[in-house]
Amino acid sequence: MLGRRGNVLVTHGCKGYGKAWRRGEPDIDSVAVVTEPDTELRTRRAGSFGASAELYARYRPGYSAEAVDWAVPEGAVDVLDLAAGTGKLTESLVARGLNVTAVEPDAEMLAELGKRFPPVRALIGTAEQIPLPDSTFDAVVVGQAFHWFDVPAALTEIGRVLRPGGTLAALWNDEDADVPWVSAFDDLRQTGMGRAHTGDEPFPDHPMFGPFERRDFRHSVRHTTESLIGMICTHSQMLVASAGERAEVVDRLRAFLTEQPETSAGEFDFPFKTLSYRSARAVTA
Repeated sequence: MLGRRGNVLVTHGCKGYGKAWRRGEPDIDSVAVVTEPDTELRTRRAGSFGASAELYARYRPGYSAEAVDWAVPEGAVDVLDLAAGTGKLTESLVARGLNVTAVEPDAEMLAELGKRFPPVRALIGTAEQIPLPDSTFDAVVVGQAFHWFDVPAALTEIGRVLRPGGTLAALWNDEDADVPWVSAFDDLRQTGMGRAHTGDEPFPDHPMFGPFERRDFRHSVRHTTESLIGMICTHSQMLVASAGERAEVVDRLRAFLTEQPETSAGEFDFPFKTLSYRSARAVTA
């Protein structure tokens, strides 16, 4: 059941999340390509969101404005939002007056993006097969998705559609685990469906790109207990978990948020950290 409390959307439990399939959240402390020991499970998680596209659009956070400003180079006009999902990053790009094209592999997610941003050109495609000509874009941005790519192949394809000197940027919204109560919350939300394997660097060396810079940008989103649980219920490990395990996670999160001083008053700010990477396409590649 959905409702609204002030300016904060609320949901009750995890009802309606069980049938979705698409990519998931990185669940990371440092970003890296996701590797699961169970290939079938990784595939299920990587494709866990299509049927819950409306809920994803409703509950997932947008990105730090500072992070988007840092990701998109000054003077950029034509920008590709790759693996655009329901348009969480598209919204920030459109607001900056950019000429945005969205490419997304999941038709249900792309349909939700189309409903929210009708003027945006929206195409079915993948990071490894982008359905657009060479040297089309000044920037390619990827929100909450690069960890699911075949990274070497994706870098080659992204380099193909970027103009020489253009920028590739990858952003991830992560719960700000530097905040103690958020770290405790993050531990409680885990399921038996696995966390991402992390490593030191998400991007290998590639002849079409120089070294990647990294910046982190903090921001917060206003939530209630129920709306925050709604967000957690759109995470891939929740979507592929059993109904019983989802219920157990919801119960312990609700108990924690009800008792925690920072969250018990009703509405609260939930801290996020936008992990941001960028690199320029080589001019002579």
